[in-house]
Amino acid sequence: TIRSIVEGSVRGEKEKTGHSAVLIDSLGLGRREMISLVGAGGKTTLMFRLAKELIHEGKKVITTTTTKILEPSSEESPCLFIGSENEKIKEFVKKHLCRYQHVTVAQERVEPKKLKGISSDFVTELWNLRLSQYLIVEADGAAGHPVKAPRLGEPVISPSTTLVVALLGVDGVGLELREENIFRAELVSRLTGIPLGGRMTDEGMGMLITHPHGIFRGAPASSRVVVFLNKVDIPHGMEKAKKIAKKVLAQGHCQIERIVLGQLKKDPPVVEVCFRDHQS
Repeated sequence: TIRSIVEGSVRGEKEKTGHSAVLIDSLGLGRREMISLVGAGGKTTLMFRLAKELIHEGKKVITTTTTKILEPSSEESPCLFIGSENEKIKEFVKKHLCRYQHVTVAQERVEPKKLKGISSDFVTELWNLRLSQYLIVEADGAAGHPVKAPRLGEPVISPSTTLVVALLGVDGVGLELREENIFRAELVSRLTGIPLGGRMTDEGMGMLITHPHGIFRGAPASSRVVVFLNKVDIPHGMEKAKKIAKKVLAQGHCQIERIVLGQLKKDPPVVEVCFRDHQS
């Protein structure tokens, strides 16, 4: 079932407050969530856009990564702390989170403008301190590509995660399966059956989402799972996204509760949401 939950949220909320909670609504966030972002094609953008919505709602948010991310601008995150010692990170967050509402933490600067994140165990420790209502973790890397498959040991998801959001860029449909286009192209080929050099299909995208070794690999059995198909603003993007969504929902994956069709670099960042039939 595909229905829009966006219009009312965007119109009503924006008129009242000057901002909307469209991502919060579309992802179906609860009162307290640890959110792990995996896959490819917009994880960092989603992390900081969602954090901004949550701050407007008066929530406290910690953002981090268990891999590497680009250093956020002050517009994306009002406060960044880089520390090699976990205790110092904890002290900093305890002291400054109330003031800034949103703090990003990382372990070290590994190259200009790139940050190395914290361990999965330390993510769990931070969560258990109960300093924030939301902890958003970029738990996967894709080198800026719209499509990927995880190798063994990826993604790095904390077992305390309550919601896993897996992203793929619909601009990946039609791309040739080569490393310059698709991250870990050989693994993608193995999972989808599309030969290297062949073109990515909507069936292939659906398989990457539903395959046990696909982009949700390592998601805790207790977590909810949401698919986010990004870049629907490209030509024929919505058409591509709906085809992928239909294929995913037809598989009846027990953890996937909804599929969000979005455009994270535009407003509104979500266009439509697809639900499993029994949830509509």
